[in-house]
Amino acid sequence: MELLRFRNISRLELALEAPRLLVIGANGEGKSNLLEAVELLGCLRSHRTGSDRDLIQHGQSSSLIRAATGDGDQLQLDLRRSGGRVAQRNGKALERQLDLLGSLRCVGFSALDLDLVRGEPAGRRQWLDRVVLQLEPVYGDLLSRYGRLLRQRSQLLRRGLGGGELQALLDAFDLQMAVIGTRLHRRRSRAIQRLEPLAAAWQERLSGGKERLKLHYQSGTVPPGEEAEEPWRQALLEQLLQQRGEELRLGQCTVGPHRDELGLSLADQPARRYGSAGQQRTLVLALKLAELDLVGSVLGEPPLLLLDDVLAELDPVRQQLLLEAVGNGHQCLVSATHLGAFSNGWQAESQVVQMRAGALDGETPTVGLNGAP
Repeated sequence: MELLRFRNISRLELALEAPRLLVIGANGEGKSNLLEAVELLGCLRSHRTGSDRDLIQHGQSSSLIRAATGDGDQLQLDLRRSGGRVAQRNGKALERQLDLLGSLRCVGFSALDLDLVRGEPAGRRQWLDRVVLQLEPVYGDLLSRYGRLLRQRSQLLRRGLGGGELQALLDAFDLQMAVIGTRLHRRRSRAIQRLEPLAAAWQERLSGGKERLKLHYQSGTVPPGEEAEEPWRQALLEQLLQQRGEELRLGQCTVGPHRDELGLSLADQPARRYGSAGQQRTLVLALKLAELDLVGSVLGEPPLLLLDDVLAELDPVRQQLLLEAVGNGHQCLVSATHLGAFSNGWQAESQVVQMRAGALDGETPTVGLNGAP
């Protein structure tokens, strides 16, 4: 893997020589930046920022991430302060960066994810979207299209055009939003149905059988009572029409997948309000392990696992359970401030690198992910 001008990393070349890579260093040295670059190449999104400008090194006009996968694909993503991104596979520029999805699948878990339970609904939607995106890369295009429709429709609601002209434009937008919004709703609903038994099993295991976890899809559209696409589309279309007067008054869209919520409960009580700090940490851990299991089972092979400074946020029991859970079945990139959390066995089976000021001690020639040249 190679990074150029990425955050505090001027230039970095990394060879992955073992199934596990432990990146050790003090806070602020660039450990999280390295894992973030891998996540960006695999998911086209960063869990830390929504702006590419934050990813480009200060004073530079562009940044580059390049890696090779175990399947032999050469992946590259150029980030530019002006002109947007350019994605390449095997030296060929792709028409859409979304076409890079699927080449490198990864599941990330960072200290920021520990706020997944007690944070705002948008954070839970974003996590769920990342899960679906791993399973269905086409989902990224649906999200992008819906986002554009939502912004344009919201602007229209605030413009105050004449009655007949406004109603005709809103009718046209509503037809498109009903189609795209329904496809988002249904994919999110299916993902939660598949995640729930996996997450519940992990919660039971991590809590010693004491805690019962349930996931609830709380749709931003009143569901039609069946999963077929046409009833969903019709229900969303009708609700958009019913809410039109209220939306014109508020100047915003009040119906649709942007209002979705992922409900999380322990013993039938909302985990956000009634769960202890320890229970909430366990719940987030169960969600991430369920994500790892689901993506691996659907794809037929485990995704790359990125653990960014999460061990410091977990007590020793949960640290050990997490490390045991990932075991030998996953290729892992793990960042930590010290090696104390890892057993001698884990260290012996891992490649350990030290990071200081955006550089690795003893850097090696560029080799791809999964050890590909």
